[in-house]
Amino acid sequence: MIVDDIAGLRRILMDNRIIAVVGLSANWNRPSYFAAKYMLEHGYTIIPVNPGQSEILGQKCYASLSEIPHQVDIVDCFRKAEDIPPLAEQAIAIGAKVLWLQLGVINQEAAQRAAGAGLEVVMDRCVKIEHARLFGGLNWAGVNTGVVSAKRMPAPPLV
Repeated sequence: MIVDDIAGLRRILMDNRIIAVVGLSANWNRPSYFAAKYMLEHGYTIIPVNPGQSEILGQKCYASLSEIPHQVDIVDCFRKAEDIPPLAEQAIAIGAKVLWLQLGVINQEAAQRAAGAGLEVVMDRCVKIEHARLFGGLNWAGVNTGVVSAKRMPAPPLV
């Protein structure tokens, strides 16, 4: 099933605590590193998947999903859309529950294949942003402006 509603995203993030991050960078200023660090600091188990590294964020790194020796709940993909079909197949093979494609990553064919195999699929969303939005973490790392307002901006003048 493809999930794109608040209740579904909230349920996925509450019920699934082990996240394999495919394409996790060891570079601290990359989005994958920032998202994984946030989720790690919010109680999730992070399993880095990057064949070029042995450890990221203090966690043992694996070259592929198939090398992970224990259960994975969410396969979080920081890869290009064309790289997703084999990752969807690997997620199915390891018994993952969710295939999560990051912002800008959309592959309908892979999503349908994973959903058909019983996985829930989230596309074009960031796990960190969704967690922060749904569980009150938007102030993490300076995102909170301290301004909460429902005030509407005035309409532009008619010409």
